Amino acid sequence: MSERLARAVGRLGRPVLAVWLVALAAAGIAAMPLADHLSGGGWFAPGSQSEQAAEALRTGFADRGASNLTLVVRDERATAGTAPFARRVGRVFREVGADPRLRVSGSYGYASLSEGARDRFVGRDRRTAVTFLALRLDDGTARRVLPRVQADVADRYERDGLKVSMVSAATLFGEVNTLSAEGLARAETIAFPLIVLILLLLYRGVVAALVSFVVSLTAIVPAFGVLGVLARHVELSIFVQNAALMIGLGVSVDYSLFVISRYTEELARGRDRTAALAATLRTSGETVLFSGVIVVLATAALFLVDLNVIRSIALGIIVAVAFAVLGSVVVLPAVLHLLGERVLRGRLPGRRGPGTAGGGRWASAARQVMRRPVVFLTLSVIALGALAVPALGMRTFTPDVRIVPESSPVRYGYDSIGEQFGTGSAAPIQVVVESRAPLTDPAVADRMPALRDRLAGLPDVVRVDSPVETLRAASPGRPFGALEAAAFARLPEDARETVDHFVSADRRKLVLEVVPDDDAAGERARALLTDVREVIRRAAAPDVRMAAGGETAEGVDADRTIQDALPGVLALMLAVIYLVLLVTFRSVFLPLKAIVMNLLSVGATYGALVLVFQHGYGAALLGVEETGHVQNFVPILLLAILFSLSTDYEVFLLSRVREEHEAGASGTESVAAGLARTAPLISGAAVLMIAVFGAFTFTGIVPIQQLGFGLAVAIALDATVIRLVVVPASMRLMGGWNWWLPGRPRPGRAPAAPAESVKV
Repeated sequence: MSERLARAVGRLGRPVLAVWLVALAAAGIAAMPLADHLSGGGWFAPGSQSEQAAEALRTGFADRGASNLTLVVRDERATAGTAPFARRVGRVFREVGADPRLRVSGSYGYASLSEGARDRFVGRDRRTAVTFLALRLDDGTARRVLPRVQADVADRYERDGLKVSMVSAATLFGEVNTLSAEGLARAETIAFPLIVLILLLLYRGVVAALVSFVVSLTAIVPAFGVLGVLARHVELSIFVQNAALMIGLGVSVDYSLFVISRYTEELARGRDRTAALAATLRTSGETVLFSGVIVVLATAALFLVDLNVIRSIALGIIVAVAFAVLGSVVVLPAVLHLLGERVLRGRLPGRRGPGTAGGGRWASAARQVMRRPVVFLTLSVIALGALAVPALGMRTFTPDVRIVPESSPVRYGYDSIGEQFGTGSAAPIQVVVESRAPLTDPAVADRMPALRDRLAGLPDVVRVDSPVETLRAASPGRPFGALEAAAFARLPEDARETVDHFVSADRRKLVLEVVPDDDAAGERARALLTDVREVIRRAAAPDVRMAAGGETAEGVDADRTIQDALPGVLALMLAVIYLVLLVTFRSVFLPLKAIVMNLLSVGATYGALVLVFQHGYGAALLGVEETGHVQNFVPILLLAILFSLSTDYEVFLLSRVREEHEAGASGTESVAAGLARTAPLISGAAVLMIAVFGAFTFTGIVPIQQLGFGLAVAIALDATVIRLVVVPASMRLMGGWNWWLPGRPRPGRAPAAPAESVKV
């Protein structure tokens, strides 16, 4: 088959490349609007209380819209209670509220209330005021529009001594989208020259290095084109662009390295271009194909997680890897056949290529390990296990405002609300009550004040923002009786505005906002959410449905969804990897060994991630931010990607070991020879991967930093400790069982091999 494919590539090479170039042009056009169609959403767990609460709040309220924001204004020149403050701050609220891009449908706060009722919307410093704005913008539109509006208003008023920030999920993730695009550009600026330099050092040839880089890069373009088309029809996370580029570029460069190295090796043996290409496709081409299948199938296991953000990132990775494989086994062979021996041109001084360097040294190191396999294996497992210990204390949560830098106006707005109005004011727990009967019905009305009081009495509650205080002032004996039309019409205008902010127009929905004394991701806020949900569980009735939502609830529900899906994801992933390796190597135990090694590598990577990002060890040195937790989608993505990439190296190494074994080499010699042939390539591929992932670690936003850092650490461990020590030591101890399959002779009955001593 490989020979027929090689001949077909020889005949159709130019048409294949012509079609590829046309596809690249079309994909480039399709990919251009991708960033504008990506969403910061996708975190709601279907059917969860947080989703129910968010859905209930979108309609029916006078000053809550399809999307909402809190406008924060700080006056550096005047203080509250003075005429200049009221005039200056009031002007900002009026002008921003009238901006046609925002399509404001209602407001509540400092700008809408009379002077006597404004005080609770003024901060502790007496210089900061806030107003809640309801927008007639859907979530996706808000994320695209608000960053531009935020930039405009921040610049417009700064010269007058006014700091203006817009605080909302839409502005936060709109800012994240902007920062993500900027980080992507910086990562490309760092990664691309590094990749070219490393490829030159690996190939010691200009033509081979440029072919590898260009083909790898062009494999990303059609992936982004497909994602650009999909983003118009389905919700894709803003993190998909970074993840797809990071993984797609990493595996593309790796795959091209494997293919080009084998092709140049075959040419060096004196084969013509067609025979060299056939041998390359039969060996490295097959390895790349199986590796790509493993990455795609293992990543597809993430679709078991019922969160759109994870499914969309998984989709982006799958598309990127699929095109990386296509580029490596179809487009790259066409280019290589057209170039022939010209791929060897532009040689730099030094060794001939990555597949030939230091073979003796690598083989000697492997033999040293295999002479004392127990010692080396034990020390390696202890070291990896020790690094994995911190992972036992891993805390996860959804991305919050700390993923954007402190210099951002959005971050300033969030921080200001926390400082001026209480730590949890920017992200209260929202208890939404939906009643079949009107809230004025005594059977419902009499229970609502007691519910509010029980919530206010919970630990770590700063306050409960609700209409109950206003209604009690109007009707002490029967507060919710003041919602009846005649009584409501007699209330002061400020009181009516307050009630309408918390009670729907049909008087069947009520919002109680529980403000915690903690950040949304904090332990106390999570514990408070548990208490709140227990209170509303007891208070609920067949005719009254209650749900607790907000940022904390969204994060907790997303975490629970991931944790519930994790066993199924892991089981499916392990089954896929085991079956693919079983088919690839016709061995029962080699796949098991690979899985155990992957688990060790993943555990150690998790430990390093916790040490840096959760505990802050080395965070300043690396230029990353200590967040106190790991982004909740990072561990499960790392699990899928690391199992895939580690299995890539396993396939590449064991394929070469099997070649040597089938050629008649003993167990020890086949491992030593296989390692000698592949270790330079694996090391080079690892350096390339680390360069790509490291670029995103230093330039990306926090979730991408954590993902890039975890991948870089894992690849470094895999290419050193795992491949150079654990693999040869374990294979030496397994002996003939490495290649056992039912129907083959048992290891004890295999043909005798030369005696090999084992030192413990």
